[in-house]
Amino acid sequence: MFVLLWSTGFVGARYGLPYAPPFTLLALRMVIAAAALAVMAAIARSAWPRGTDAYRLSSVIGVLLHAGYLGGVFYAISVGLPVSVTALVVCLQPVVVAVLAGPALDERLIPRQWAGIALGLVGALLVLTPGLLKQGSPGAYPPAAVVAVLIALGSAAAATLLQKRHGAGIAMLPGTAVQYAAAAVVLGALALATEDITIDWTPAFIGAMAWLIVALSIGAVLIMFWLLRVGTATGVSSLYYLVPPVTLFEAYLLFGERLPPLALAGFGLATIGVALVRQKAAAGNATSDDEAIATDTTA
Repeated sequence: MFVLLWSTGFVGARYGLPYAPPFTLLALRMVIAAAALAVMAAIARSAWPRGTDAYRLSSVIGVLLHAGYLGGVFYAISVGLPVSVTALVVCLQPVVVAVLAGPALDERLIPRQWAGIALGLVGALLVLTPGLLKQGSPGAYPPAAVVAVLIALGSAAAATLLQKRHGAGIAMLPGTAVQYAAAAVVLGALALATEDITIDWTPAFIGAMAWLIVALSIGAVLIMFWLLRVGTATGVSSLYYLVPPVTLFEAYLLFGERLPPLALAGFGLATIGVALVRQKAAAGNATSDDEAIATDTTA
């Protein structure tokens, strides 16, 4: 479910960016999502973070994940970096997290898991290769777009590690609301400083915004945080290898884009790679759903 929902973010960007600048679109999305989660937290009677440290931590994670990652991806696409290239760079996140999870989280990988990471990366590359071959020389990509997508990669990896290390002590609904509020401040400042804040309120934009808020900002992000509580950071990050193949299928269904045999082979390799990475993670983390819910309720 996480992979399916997360993969639609690229589709949502394609539908929404023609009608609003990237930072303006994301700032509006964060404000609405923060308000919605605050209402949900009140209805569920979730405990809000106690002390300035918890608010500070949630704000840092929010700025990294929702402003750094999403802002970098949306900006890169808006200034001309192809979606396939953007997805390729973001697909490096499992490698970055796997390398850093050892010293940061004491997550030690066995050789089979490293093989799964390599296999997943090869599979993702095969999925994206047909699109990359059509894009021309990498030298033609705007430098600002390349910098933005690299910022997105680093921000997503850092946010994943921080959420895994510290996020379990903060209830998800109010904690995520704080994240979105902090991200909205940063994105709003970027919009005011760099963009002509105009929005064309077409049905397509409203539909894209509704989907990005409900399916992505609420659905996919909360699922990801739950997965980080019951699994490893490396295991969760490995799921990103499946995002390009699923996005390709969605593009086929929605836009009639062709499914090359090479991409289908890549989907199979990426799936096997994720299975190898997550096999030991599932066995080594016996935290049950009930334990995770109890932790959230206590927090």
